[in-house]
Amino acid sequence: MSFAADLQAQSPETDDERAREIFEKLDERRSAITYETSTLEMRIIDSRERVRNRSMRMYSFDDGTNSKSLTVFESPADVRGTGLLNLNENGSETQLLYLPAVGRIQTVSGSQRNERFLGSDFTFEDLGNQNPDNFEFELLEETDEKITLKATPNEESQYAYIHFIIDAERLVLLQADYFNSSDERIKELTASEYQHIRDDVWRPDLMVMRDLKAERRTELRWNERTFDETIPDRYFTERHLQRGLQ
Repeated sequence: MSFAADLQAQSPETDDERAREIFEKLDERRSAITYETSTLEMRIIDSRERVRNRSMRMYSFDDGTNSKSLTVFESPADVRGTGLLNLNENGSETQLLYLPAVGRIQTVSGSQRNERFLGSDFTFEDLGNQNPDNFEFELLEETDEKITLKATPNEESQYAYIHFIIDAERLVLLQADYFNSSDERIKELTASEYQHIRDDVWRPDLMVMRDLKAERRTELRWNERTFDETIPDRYFTERHLQRGLQ
C-alpha cells in the first residue's frame, strides 16, 4: 500500500492536517541519515545553452532536530575556496558565506536570501532549511501514485507559495513549482535518478532548478556519496568555513 493510500485509510484527519503530516514524513525521511559527505558537479546553463561548470564538496549533519551543512567549491579557480555554512539549531537558521576574494565571512541577511547563490538558479533561500513549521499546507491532490501539496510560507519569502509534487509510494520529492504573488509559476525544481540507500531512505543523484522567466537552469549532480561516517564538529564552524580546502 502506498503512503497516500495508508493516509486515506486514517480518519478523522482534515485534508490540511494530512498535508502537513505528509510533508513532515517527507522531512523525516530526508533527515534519516545523520552524516553525509558528497562531491557534486554544478552546471549553470543560460538561455543560449552556454554552460559554466563548477565542482564542490559538501558535508552535512542532521540528527532530526538540528542540522548543519558545509559546501566548499573546488573549481574553477575563480570560485575555489568559496564556502557556504548552513546552521539550523534550536529552530533558528543562520547562513554564513565566505568569499576568498573578500577574505571575510558574512552573514546572509533576510534581504539577501532571494539572491542567486554564486550566479546559479538556486537562491540562498532555496538552499536553506525547509522546516514544516515555516509553512501552512493545503492538500491539492492525492492518488496512489502522486501527492500535490500547496505550501504557503508563514514568514518572509520571495515566493507566495510552492507546490510540492511527491511520489506517494517512496515519499520523495519529484518536483517543486514556485509561484509569485501574481500566481505566476516562476521557477521549477525537479529531482530524479533516485538511489535506494536503505529502508525508506532515497536520495536523488540529479536536481535541476529552472528559472522560467529567464529561461535558464542549474543542474546539480552528485558523483560520490559517503553515508554515516562521522564528520568532526569542527567542519561546521566559521574557522573551517574560512579555511575551506586547506
